[in-house]
Amino acid sequence: MAYRWLEFTMADGVATVRLNRPETLNALTDELLLELQDAVKTVERRSEARVLVLTGQGRGFCSGQDLKSFGDNPTQRDIGEHLDRYYHPLIERLSGLSKPSIAMINGVAAGAGMSLALACDFRIAAEEARFSQAFVKIGLVPDSGSSYFLPRLIGISRALEMAMTGKMIDAQTAYAWGLVNRVVPLAQLADETYSWARSLAAGPPIALSLIKRAMWRGSELRLSDALAFEKDSQIRAARTEDHQNAVKAFFEKRTPEFRGQ
Repeated sequence: MAYRWLEFTMADGVATVRLNRPETLNALTDELLLELQDAVKTVERRSEARVLVLTGQGRGFCSGQDLKSFGDNPTQRDIGEHLDRYYHPLIERLSGLSKPSIAMINGVAAGAGMSLALACDFRIAAEEARFSQAFVKIGLVPDSGSSYFLPRLIGISRALEMAMTGKMIDAQTAYAWGLVNRVVPLAQLADETYSWARSLAAGPPIALSLIKRAMWRGSELRLSDALAFEKDSQIRAARTEDHQNAVKAFFEKRTPEFRGQ
């Protein structure tokens, strides 16, 4: 697919997807959402893409749904059908990506734009970043996975606070609450993010994928089932060439090279 509303680049094993509607703080339209679905699918499919970085062009990460794109009567649109077609496949693909994903949050992340960041594995924010579950401001409830991810990251009480008030929180508050992994000056945001991304890209792809699955499954299973899932994952990891070569490199006192085999 040729992209009009996002930029897709690849370097050093890192695929960067950059929303490109800066005049609207990268508000989401049907066309952009379909392009995002395709871009995430492409990252999953391409073996040279080991890590995804998701970010926005200009001053914002993503301001959420562009209500103006619905036309003169936005309340007449079938919102359930819209979620099923445009948002749910995207969130499932993004959160279910077998490779690490990082949201590089350069500015405001509001509504469904915040949902996109929540669906990534890591969130690195500029000091200027702001976060809002803005749905309540127009009489709606959190969607696009926010009700799933947010309580798991910051706890039910703070999730309710954000969802019921719709208030904007700053990057330092987001860090203190566990919503983001790092906060850095805007001028250092790209360097910090791509340092993380390159480090992950140099890691063992199969093990990283298994770790991601095990952590999410483990958070939803009882202990005995989590232990069994861990065991199965460990057996698979131990059979990889990456593991065998890494053990050999350990004893030879050299840095291992992981090939995803």
